[in-house]
Amino acid sequence: MTSPFDPTPHMSRRNLLGTAAGVAFAAATPSPAESAPPAAAAHPCRKSINLWAFPYPGTMNLEQCLRLAKDAGFDAVELNYDLESDLSPKHGTADYVRIRRLAEQIGIGISGVCSFLFWPFPLTSNDPVKRTRGLELAGQIAACARDLGTENVLVVPGAVCIPWRTDHEPVPNDVCLKRAKEAVGSLLPAAEKLGVKLNIENIFFNGFLMTPQEMADFVDSFQSEHVKVHFDTGNIMMYQYPEHWIRILGPRIQNVHLKEFTKKGTDTSLESFRPLLDGTTNWPAVMQAFTDVGYKGHLTFEYFHPYAHFPEALVFQTSDSLDRLLGRKTYVPS
Repeated sequence: MTSPFDPTPHMSRRNLLGTAAGVAFAAATPSPAESAPPAAAAHPCRKSINLWAFPYPGTMNLEQCLRLAKDAGFDAVELNYDLESDLSPKHGTADYVRIRRLAEQIGIGISGVCSFLFWPFPLTSNDPVKRTRGLELAGQIAACARDLGTENVLVVPGAVCIPWRTDHEPVPNDVCLKRAKEAVGSLLPAAEKLGVKLNIENIFFNGFLMTPQEMADFVDSFQSEHVKVHFDTGNIMMYQYPEHWIRILGPRIQNVHLKEFTKKGTDTSLESFRPLLDGTTNWPAVMQAFTDVGYKGHLTFEYFHPYAHFPEALVFQTSDSLDRLLGRKTYVPS
């Protein structure tokens, strides 16, 4: 399995998905005035995109999404585990091995597995039934990741509050911390056996692990290479700065959500996250921070609203934006 500090990136392309995707690709292809900088200037991170950016499963199936990501120039796709999808409790090892082989055939990697199920079934809920179900699902997600050939499992370890859910009773901070440590600790033996990493995501809106120091202390408390950080640049943007967190968390960072956020509004819903570069993130500072700490893993664009029309445009636009962030493409005025 590939470490996020492995300096060897992989990039390749397929034939175009179809006419519509071809048009989008042509628009994103650099003109003669654009050129790639010298190889030494390019950042070694690998380009990834979360499946939520695709119209899946509405108008595209999983294979179509994987092929579109490949055609757009992504190195990998992050898949999502749910109650009703190709990754769910209704499926098992044989199904996930088929997906893994399909991805290998297409030439696209799987950068990790994440899930929204940590919200309806929080690992720190006051309801013991929800806690038990959350642990069960987390274990299934970890096994799914192993079968898919990825070591990265995103874990939301707990929540003091969940503002977007009316069925969540607030959990006292000290109780939340205690339960979260117990939950991750109980998942750790299986993760070690499966060879996967439990990557703790910074959320901020859940009122838990609100500073990089708290996150570092939480992860370090397990003294295991199988508990790392899934760092999300957008989740802390309202009041903090991702470039600060990156330097403090350093080698604890195992995987990354490169999520755009705008501070120009007051919306705290998923609508506050924007297409890449259409926000207020100081991307040069963020990328420099990743360089300074030696991060060389996946940078996964996470977005929750596929374009209603020409959804492939978002995928191609994001790939182009990532190329610019990574120093693989630059504009030279004529």
